Amino acid sequence: MMQGMPLQAFPCSGNILYSALMTDFFADPRQFLYRPDGLDPMEAQQLTAHALRHCDDGELYLQYGASEIFGFDDGRLKTANYSTESGFGLRGVSGEMTGFAHANELSAAAIRRAAETLTLLDPASAAPQGPPRRTNEILYPGSNPLSLTPFADKVKLCAEIDAAARARDPRVAQVSVGLSGSWSVVEIVRADGFVATDVRPLVRLNVSIVVEQNGRRESGSFGMGGRWMYDRLFTADAQNRAIDEALAQALVNLDAVDAPAGEMTVVLGPGWPGVLLHEAIGHGLEGDFNRKGSSAFSGRIGERVAAAGVTVVDDGSLSGRRGSLTIDDEGTPTQETVLIEDGILRGYLQDRLNARLMGGVSTGNGRRQSYAHAPMPRMTNTFMKGGQDDPAEILSRVKNGIFAKSFGGGQVDITSGKFVFSCTEAYKIENGKLGAPVKGATLIGDGPSVLTRVSAIGNDMALDEGVGICGKGGQSVPAGVGQPTLLIDSLTVGGTAA
Repeated sequence: MMQGMPLQAFPCSGNILYSALMTDFFADPRQFLYRPDGLDPMEAQQLTAHALRHCDDGELYLQYGASEIFGFDDGRLKTANYSTESGFGLRGVSGEMTGFAHANELSAAAIRRAAETLTLLDPASAAPQGPPRRTNEILYPGSNPLSLTPFADKVKLCAEIDAAARARDPRVAQVSVGLSGSWSVVEIVRADGFVATDVRPLVRLNVSIVVEQNGRRESGSFGMGGRWMYDRLFTADAQNRAIDEALAQALVNLDAVDAPAGEMTVVLGPGWPGVLLHEAIGHGLEGDFNRKGSSAFSGRIGERVAAAGVTVVDDGSLSGRRGSLTIDDEGTPTQETVLIEDGILRGYLQDRLNARLMGGVSTGNGRRQSYAHAPMPRMTNTFMKGGQDDPAEILSRVKNGIFAKSFGGGQVDITSGKFVFSCTEAYKIENGKLGAPVKGATLIGDGPSVLTRVSAIGNDMALDEGVGICGKGGQSVPAGVGQPTLLIDSLTVGGTAA
C-alpha cells in the first residue's frame, strides 16, 4: 500500500539529547559501523564467510541510522524527537529456504549467535551465487542532513510556515507543520569477499491546513522531500509553494459537492496520481508474486497488457528521488528497468533470490525496511513515460467525467489486480472543461484492464513531490511515483451523490 500524507514518525530505539546531533563527525560514515570496541571490517568478512559457508547466497547487512521528527501544531512546537539505531541482519539462502537473524548490536559475539540460526538450513546443493556487479556511482555524499542545520533553525522554519499560512487567508482555522529527516549508512558484506557501502539521506516537509467558512471545515495538505539536505526546504519558494498548495486544496474542498457514482470517463492528473499505477500495476510486477503465480501478470511476459503507447519503468538510480538508492539492500546497483514497453509486458522487478529461482538476474530491487528485515522485491521510483498529447486537448475530449488531481493512497489485491483509491482533490468534467470540485470520490478497478483503457497520454510527465511510503509484507520503504496526464475511457467511480 502506498501512502503520501500525513507525515509519519520514524521508528525510534530511544530518544537521546538533541545536542548530540550538533556534532558534525561524518567524514567517514563507516565509523558508525566499525568501532574499536565493537566490530572491525576484517572480522565482519571472516564471520560472514564462516556463517554462510554452506549457503547458496546471503549477506551480512550492517546499518547505522539517525532520525528526527518535528511537529508544529496550534502555533507551537509539540514534538521534537531524535533517535539513533544500529544493528545487523544476517541472511543465509539455501535453495528456496531462507534463514534470517538480526540484533541491534554491532559486535562479533552477536553475529556469532545469529549464525547459529543458519545451521538449521539444509546445505546448498549448488555452487554459491556470484556477487552483484560493482558500481562506481555514488548518488549521495556522506554529509548528514540532520547535523548540518541547527536545531533552532528547524524550529524557526516550522514557526515561520505556521505564521505565514495563518496570514494567507482569514478562513484558516488550523495549521500543522511536520519536518523530518533521517540519515543511514549501510554496508553489505558477502562470504565471497564482496563489500558495498551506501549512504542514504532523506528529508521531508508537510503542511496541512484546515479552513472554515459558514460552519463548514475542510482540509488540504501538501508535502515535499527527497534524498537531499534540508537547505532546499529553507528557500522562500519552497515554503510558499507548500503553503499555497495546501491552502488551495483546502479552499477548493470548501466548495466541493458530492461526487457522482457509476462508470465514467476519468482523467488522471500528472505526478502523484501515479500512485494508482504503483498499486494497480507495480506490486503485481514484483518478482516474488510472479514466481509463486499469485499475480495477475504471472506468465505473461511478451503479452499485451496495456494500450499502445503505455511504457512503464522502475528507476532507482535517479539522484535525489525518494525511492532512489546507489545500491539495493543486497548490494546490486539500481537501474532503470522497463516493465511495460508500448503496452507489452517486458519484465518483472527482481531481488537475487527470486531472480535465481526464475532463471533471471536481479534488477536492483531487493529492498528492506531496516537491518531487522529480510529483503524482498520492491519498487523504487515507478512511473509511466510521457506521450504526445496536449493535456488541455485531452480534457476537451471528455463530455462528462471526473478529473482526479490528487489521491490519499490506495490498496490492491495482487492476485486479481483489483484496486480502490480515494481522491483528495477531484473535479467534474463537463463538456470538455473542469466543473465543480467533488468530495468523496473513489476510483475502483483492476490493474490488468485499466491500462488497456488508456486512450490518451499527455506530454507532461511528472514525478511526485517526494512523500510516498510503500507498504508490503509488514515493511515500509520510501518510494516514488509519476505519470503524465492520462485519459481512461471507462472506470468505476464510487461517489456520495444521492
